[in-house]
Amino acid sequence: MTVPLIRAEGLRVEYPGRSGGKVRALRDVDLDIFEGETLGLVGESGCGKSTLGRALLRVLEPAAGRIEFLGLDITRLRGRAFRRIRADLQMVFQDPFGSLNPRRRVADIVAEPLLRARGATRAEAAAVAGDLLDLVGLGGEAGLRRPGEFSGGQRQRIGIARALASSPQFVVADEPVSALDVSIQAQVVNLLSDLVRDRGLTMLFISHDLGVVRHIADRVAVMYLGEIIEIAARDDFFAAPLHPYSQALLSSVPALRAGGRRERIVLEGDLPDPANPPGGCLFSTRCRDVVERCRTSRPELREIGPGRSVRCHLVKEADS
Repeated sequence: MTVPLIRAEGLRVEYPGRSGGKVRALRDVDLDIFEGETLGLVGESGCGKSTLGRALLRVLEPAAGRIEFLGLDITRLRGRAFRRIRADLQMVFQDPFGSLNPRRRVADIVAEPLLRARGATRAEAAAVAGDLLDLVGLGGEAGLRRPGEFSGGQRQRIGIARALASSPQFVVADEPVSALDVSIQAQVVNLLSDLVRDRGLTMLFISHDLGVVRHIADRVAVMYLGEIIEIAARDDFFAAPLHPYSQALLSSVPALRAGGRRERIVLEGDLPDPANPPGGCLFSTRCRDVVERCRTSRPELREIGPGRSVRCHLVKEADS
């Protein structure tokens, strides 16, 4: 895994602030996502997870930085040149109710990416749509119905089929099970996991549910206030998270094994105001291990071991 499928360098996204200034939602994010892997992206609500996913697909335009797809800078591609790339970059949205047009037949919804991005004929698109509805467990006859006739879990399967229609290489799944009943979350997660394996997809899986991420991800990236603060292989992360924020997140997950109870780390306060972030480390206002250096000096995201990086002054390199 030397050449990433998707690379972000110095990616920054800003929104207009209430007082006329700008709020930085992403803060110079560097991130590599390798072909065939599922990268789990976790963090509190409002930390920038969805913004990062949408920026990588250029649904949101970055204010600064660079996005590469297979080594090609796609940050400023326009028109036909970007439409050719768009077919390879797709998204499964969080809301299975609002993301589907209620007036259209399901077959037409699933077929649309083929018609727009791949130039397929209507007959070709209809055939692929039927196959995809079979693939996601709904059956081709579901294409004759409209979204309102399906449950939330079934609608999410329709959204997955639509994302797959253009045969993409990279899919962003943005909280794809958070709006679903617990009883069907596992079905959708298992479906996504099977599709990644069987179709060779690369996926950014965004979630606040660490249990789901542990099941589906190969690596885990943690976000806090628009920054990546830790990246690690899944097993390394869940065995021993290094950043104090990551430790607090993991401590909130119930331990299922006997004798596996963890110390519950309770974070005081809420996320700082993105329009007025603290100086130094952005987590310094909530960290129980904070020292003076944390309040005055912003840490860099450092590689501290093979495949493992962390943004914290207090974490030492593996060989030190």
